Amino acid sequence: MIDLTNKVALVTGGARDIGRAVSIQLAKSGAKVAINYYDNPGDAEETKRLIEENGGTAIIIQGDMTKPEDTRNLVAKTLEAFNANIDILINVAGGLVGRKLVVDMEEEFWDLLINLNLKSVFLVCKSAIPFMNTGGAIVNFTSQAARDGGGFGALAYATAKGGVLTFTRGLAKELGPKGIRVNAVSPGMINTTFHNVHTKPEIREKVAASTPLKREGEAHEVAALVTFLASDAASFVNGESVEINGGTYFV
Repeated sequence: MIDLTNKVALVTGGARDIGRAVSIQLAKSGAKVAINYYDNPGDAEETKRLIEENGGTAIIIQGDMTKPEDTRNLVAKTLEAFNANIDILINVAGGLVGRKLVVDMEEEFWDLLINLNLKSVFLVCKSAIPFMNTGGAIVNFTSQAARDGGGFGALAYATAKGGVLTFTRGLAKELGPKGIRVNAVSPGMINTTFHNVHTKPEIREKVAASTPLKREGEAHEVAALVTFLASDAASFVNGESVEINGGTYFV
């Protein structure tokens, strides 16, 4: 059992799906969790309830992670609530929004996807890192799309996630001498609202059937990997992007 007792964890996009699973797993491991959400207060309240129901500690903080002032406010409220620096930062916030080909893509849509998935990670890290100490850990969310270019119409999303992958590696070199590790997880097809909205059922079935494990992944499986990377059990893992896709893609 991973022990994160007395650790303070900040999870962006921590209210639902994979973010919720990560928040809950960190709390089960003993961390005090600050859960960021954007526009789903009901989901955030439910995640907080689930954590507290099992004896954990959590707060919820609304904020748009593409806005510098919101990322600074998120960090400030986390520090105030727990009266301690941040030990663990998990950047889950992001999304596909929609599928568009390059010839049909407005510049505003491109900027939206880059800001939502890449700029947000930069802004949150910039705000949080000054309040992280030796032994701290950052886990960013990239995607299998960063490796294979993404599905049809997901070029902007895939490009942004590729940026997160490179950002993770560069930041790992930058923060390593300070004793702060930076890693990423790269999910494939996971059973979440993301695919309920953006992926046709027949495509999901086809991907699951072609996966060596013959199924989609589940959010709690990603959360277990994230918790490992955030813990001292991964104390010499730095600058890595760990694929979690059931064997559909190898690096």
